[in-house]
Amino acid sequence: MAKKDKNSRGQEEESLGSGVSKKFKQNPALYIGSVVILVLVVFIFLFAELLGGGAGRDSGDWTFGYYDKTPISWVHGNTFTQYHRNISNYYQSQGVDPNDSRFSSQIFRQAFERTVLDTAILKTMKSSNYIVPDKTVDRNVAQLPQFQENGRFSRALYNQMSESNRRILWRQIQEDLIKKMYYDNIFGLLIPASEAEFIAKMVSPVRSFDMVSFSVDNYPYSEYLDFAEENTELFRSIHLSKITINSEREAKRLLELLKDGSLLFEDVAISQSMDFYAERGGDMGSRFFYELDQEIPSVFDRDTIVNMEKGQLSEVINMGDNWSIFRVEEELTEPDFTNDAIMDTVRSYVRNFQRGRMEDWAIAQANEFIEAANESSFDSVANLWSLNKQSFGPLPINFGSLDLFSSQEKYSLESFSLPGIDLHNMARNENFWKIAFSTEINTLSEPFVQGNNVIVFLPTQQEEADVEIIDSITLMYLSYYLNNITDQLLLQYFLNHEKMEDNFWDVYFRIFMN
Repeated sequence: MAKKDKNSRGQEEESLGSGVSKKFKQNPALYIGSVVILVLVVFIFLFAELLGGGAGRDSGDWTFGYYDKTPISWVHGNTFTQYHRNISNYYQSQGVDPNDSRFSSQIFRQAFERTVLDTAILKTMKSSNYIVPDKTVDRNVAQLPQFQENGRFSRALYNQMSESNRRILWRQIQEDLIKKMYYDNIFGLLIPASEAEFIAKMVSPVRSFDMVSFSVDNYPYSEYLDFAEENTELFRSIHLSKITINSEREAKRLLELLKDGSLLFEDVAISQSMDFYAERGGDMGSRFFYELDQEIPSVFDRDTIVNMEKGQLSEVINMGDNWSIFRVEEELTEPDFTNDAIMDTVRSYVRNFQRGRMEDWAIAQANEFIEAANESSFDSVANLWSLNKQSFGPLPINFGSLDLFSSQEKYSLESFSLPGIDLHNMARNENFWKIAFSTEINTLSEPFVQGNNVIVFLPTQQEEADVEIIDSITLMYLSYYLNNITDQLLLQYFLNHEKMEDNFWDVYFRIFMN
């Protein structure tokens, strides 16, 4: 059999997510045999697709980067296009439209990265002078399913393929074997059994919890009112108009004409003002005092303006790049906290600028609960206070919902249903894990702030993880997880290598976004 210039085939992108973990848990034996190495080349790839398909793109030299001066290009039927085809097929099998703009660039990028990895491996092996014997390549070609008849190699079937396609196939198999040797050497290193056992035992002990939460959104009206009365000056209101000019000299000239009545304020605002109040004749509407710091940076100027009388014009005020003239339409008014609209403003201000005050209130509520529960019981006080007790666990320390442990669904915090609690962020909160696993069993935890809630935990039980689960995680670590992590690190190593020239996004946007 002959060999020709390189034209390699693609490899279907494996899911790196939870789907693989779940399938492993369901049938770990399957993964021992079939997922020992995540990125090993599968020889039973449909070769007819490689030769007949293409990727449906227009021809042209679409080079997205270089590895060691070798172009990573989109060429009809090459590795890049085949990776793209197979990754697209995978997304489609998961119910995702690969042509959706939200995913298409991601698919294209994944295909590019896998092509970079293939190229880098082949270049590395070539530099090491590794050569696959021709007889080995011949033997693997002869074992391909498309050339089998009655369980044996059929020369007749082989001869049905054109000479050029046979050469492409031969070259493809040769490169596959080279990459396989590379991966065998990388992933074939011995992993001490004690290492896998040590990692797996991190899933133990596991704890179960009861909890109650105090929402900062329940901050009472009385607290809002107390804040408003303590900070009355913030909620005073004044109605202003403004003219903004980009020249100090011109602004002063206009001010004189406004003062002597030669020009009307509204006319100047509409014809010459540079801000978005211009079309309203400069009318800014009624503003609360706390809002004016965005309109009038200087404290001195702000205090001067709010103390002006109705109809009075300010001096020309420096606003940074521009100069402004203000006019008082309605004088400063003291707030009426019996007015619902004013109180809505108070609530908005506290939520946006005084959230710590709301959290302090919720923490105080939590501490009162802890004190009462210590004198009585968790359940009785929760019932008395009409609090919703929620329970979850058993759960190991699993910061960030590490996939290795989350393969056991019940060992992922995010697998539990805790209405009103942002479990995704809580799983990534180091303080949560410290409190949850440092608090003694049947002892109430200190209050813990998580998003809009202050939470109190009661660890109710601690036990060792099931031996079967530890064994399952050990097996997954040895047969899949470590190889998967290694593959990702390997990919990042080559993508960030000094020999790599990555022009992907520039080329992608030039081609697809213009």
